[in-house]
Amino acid sequence: MKTCDCCGNSYDNCFEISLNGETFIFDSFECAIHRLAPVCPWCQCRIIGHGVEGEGGLFCCAHCARQQGVEGLVDNVDKVPEESGSDALR
Repeated sequence: MKTCDCCGNSYDNCFEISLNGETFIFDSFECAIHRLAPVCPWCQCRIIGHGVEGEGGLFCCAHCARQQGVEGLVDNVDKVPEESGSDALR
C-alpha cells in the first residue's frame, strides 16, 4: 500500500506522476489536480485544461487574462478555417 501525497490515504491502487524530476503518489485524479494543477491568478480556479498564456502568466481562459491586462487572447472563433481538414471541429 502506498500513501497519497495530497490526502494521506493509504490505498493499494495509488499511481505515480513525475513532474520536473519529482515523483508524487496519488490515490485519485482529484488529489493530483489539487496538488499539481496551476491556479489562475485572476479567479483562483485550478487550470486542468490547456489554459492560455500571456505576458508570462498562465490563465484558465482569455477572460481572466484580459482582466489581468493581457491583450489579444480570445476564447472562441467565428468559424474553423477550411484548410484545417478536421471534421471534428465543425
